[in-house]
Amino acid sequence: MGPRLELKYGLVAEADRLSTSADAMLVTEPATGSKVRSKGNLYLVVSSARIGGRARDAAALVADTVRREYYYDESAGVPICLEKAVRSANRKLRGSREGGGLPPGSLGIAIAVIRNNELYVATIGSAEAYLVRAARLLVPDHTQQPGLPADDALRVEVWRGEIAVGDSLLLVSRNLTEVVGTEELKNAVVTLHPQSAVEHLHHLFVAAGGDGPDAVLAVEATELVSARGDRRLAPVSGGTDAFGEMPGGPIPGGDQVAGAAAAVTGAFSGAADSVTGAFGHAVDRILDLMPRRTRSARGVASQVSRRESQRRAAFALLGLLGVVLVLGLAIWLLPRGREAAVSSTSSGEQSFLTAQTTADKGGRLLIGDPVQATGLLRQAWTDLQHATTSGIPRSRTAPLEATIRAGLDSLYLNAAPRTSTLYSFSDPQDIKAMTVGPRGDVYYIGPASDGTGSSVWRLNDKGTKVYEIIKTGDGRGEGIATPRLLRAQGTGQSDDLLVVDARGDLWRWRQYDDKTNGNLATKRIPGQQVWGSDVLDISTLTVSALRGTYNLYVLDPSLDQILKYSPTLDGNQFSSAVDNYLSTADESVADYLRLYVDSYVYTLTASNVVKHSSGRPQSYSLATPPDDGDLRPGHTYRLIDGTGAPASGRLYVYDEKWDRILVFLKSDGSYVEQWSTKGAGLPSMADIRGMFVTQPATQRGQSQAPGARVTWATPDGIFKSTLAAATVAAPAASPAPGASDAPALTRTPKPTKQPG
Repeated sequence: MGPRLELKYGLVAEADRLSTSADAMLVTEPATGSKVRSKGNLYLVVSSARIGGRARDAAALVADTVRREYYYDESAGVPICLEKAVRSANRKLRGSREGGGLPPGSLGIAIAVIRNNELYVATIGSAEAYLVRAARLLVPDHTQQPGLPADDALRVEVWRGEIAVGDSLLLVSRNLTEVVGTEELKNAVVTLHPQSAVEHLHHLFVAAGGDGPDAVLAVEATELVSARGDRRLAPVSGGTDAFGEMPGGPIPGGDQVAGAAAAVTGAFSGAADSVTGAFGHAVDRILDLMPRRTRSARGVASQVSRRESQRRAAFALLGLLGVVLVLGLAIWLLPRGREAAVSSTSSGEQSFLTAQTTADKGGRLLIGDPVQATGLLRQAWTDLQHATTSGIPRSRTAPLEATIRAGLDSLYLNAAPRTSTLYSFSDPQDIKAMTVGPRGDVYYIGPASDGTGSSVWRLNDKGTKVYEIIKTGDGRGEGIATPRLLRAQGTGQSDDLLVVDARGDLWRWRQYDDKTNGNLATKRIPGQQVWGSDVLDISTLTVSALRGTYNLYVLDPSLDQILKYSPTLDGNQFSSAVDNYLSTADESVADYLRLYVDSYVYTLTASNVVKHSSGRPQSYSLATPPDDGDLRPGHTYRLIDGTGAPASGRLYVYDEKWDRILVFLKSDGSYVEQWSTKGAGLPSMADIRGMFVTQPATQRGQSQAPGARVTWATPDGIFKSTLAAATVAAPAASPAPGASDAPALTRTPKPTKQPG
């Protein structure tokens, strides 16, 4: 048995913890010797990925339940009791008020039990355990399980080992490990007292800008030195006793009684020894009198007999070897049955284990070495796909896939934007087009209020009501036909809303108030061209903000051309001449879907962007998204918009295959980032019908430009996203709907008739 251990522990005081941390830490060192010998000391960390009072109460509930159930259960050993305690905490969490709103896997647990020299460690979810031995950081070898709340199939794998003098144990939140780094964890516990070590690590976490889970608990094992007395016992003489009192000791006659007892004891011992000896001698005499068998003479075999025996043994050995050879050939030549299936399953299991190990290594390098982390996580993703195709069930691969996906998304700069609902439709609407005016007015083409055809609708400035501003038949003469395309353009004096109807006519609408009042007029199209129903998109470019004039660009596949219309001096009409913008005869526009114009003309295809200067295509293309080879292979582009100058601005492209918005540089098409609401509890970006991007101006005191704002419409409503990482999982109602980035209250649109 090794030396007895003395355990010293340290943890961060509650007053020094971050307000955004909902973690819970617990240390139980029983006072009774029986509890120490049977159950040992319990050290526990519960790490919460979410913040708030409810998450803090849930973490405290789990910690208290594990402690109580573990020490109450005397039915089995330490590993089984630990697993039963964690399962009991999981059931209680799912049925409690604290765990009602927690997503699966929100809480991680790192738990350790030290009993004498035995060490038991178990971790699940976003909590980790490390053993520091001889200045080396070791990770207990066990499978990481998803966190709580979890289903009833939760398994807790308990690692068992030994803890020796000089060893240190760390229970820590994964968030703190990722910010501080494993090297700092090791250095702190090797060089400092446990309490000083955890305070130092927490200080590094705060100094590095860490936020959220910050739990860390350190335990150090030292040798327990037992106290020794230097004084030796001295014999007591007959004249004076040990207490310095009268002869005879504190009890008169005590010495005589003790002497008599010793004499009686000696007499009994002597009598017992005499009886035992006599019985043993009697048994020996009886055995001597019993008859014995005489030894037989040893026979010697002849030389001929020995050779005959050797010859028979050789034949037997050759026969045995022949049987083994025949059986071996039969096994090798006969079909192996279902051996291929077993090999496939083994290969899948091996790929799954390799993916787990590689993903764990890559996750630890996300902050320190992103390049190596990317390579490791990509390899882990490949191994996991092979494991899935080899038959490993989804219930086992899903948690690991979520971990790898989260790591790669952080490396690929894929995040969920802050999203608010400008207006929610009571029923899905067939939105044909959408645009946003320079003053923030939102216009879209949707079903008419009378149920026939389509109309142009406008969302008021407060975001509380939509108005039907243009219906089929409005305007002079035979009136406007069914609206098809929209484009808003600031003219300096007022905003023009350009509308292309089903006949190919161009109309201009100018809004007068925040309701339905405005002016609808035709805008004459010069030349002999007739816009057919195949015109896909229109775009504008400001010529003079002072005069309110602008160029008009029309994507017309039937003419295999992009038409350019220049304004008259007053800006009310277009000049009599029309220009064919594309100057190369061999360029086809059949694959072009959308237009975006600044000083260049960008045409969007389903797979890329073609950039034109003076009517000629340039050497320009969008970079392939970094997740094309693993998480999201392929793409289908459908909408485009942009902000900023040609040399420093950005292009925003909607990918309908993966419901996301990709951001590229205008200058060379380099990839910047991507945004998606999928899986974040936000409104879905599936089936976006219209998209418009604006760039808010940098305010005084801001160190950098704010994130761009994307206004987008789906059949479910109209939404606005600020391209900055969302801080909440799902939008909540705001008491002041309208222009703020906070989520707005949604109301059912009520059709409003346009005045005659």
